[in-house]
Amino acid sequence: MDTTDILNAITAIVEEVLGVDPAEVSAATSFTDDLDIDSLAMMEIAVAVEDRFEVRIPDDRVRELRTIGDAVTYVADRRS
Repeated sequence: MDTTDILNAITAIVEEVLGVDPAEVSAATSFTDDLDIDSLAMMEIAVAVEDRFEVRIPDDRVRELRTIGDAVTYVADRRS
């Protein structure tokens, strides 16, 4: 699975959790500035990412994920 596949899967998760149009999501999309999500929604996204990719994202690391691209990189690094 390459980074494009990971990006598409995370975009689908964001769409499912937040109801955001996938066309509005890119690697540069900020969770807080662009998607305006709170910590509860961010944890919901993190859990869905963990389940989808079978990776563990510690709570302190979730707070460091600022953009969709950060999440893609985190997943890609742990799956390689």
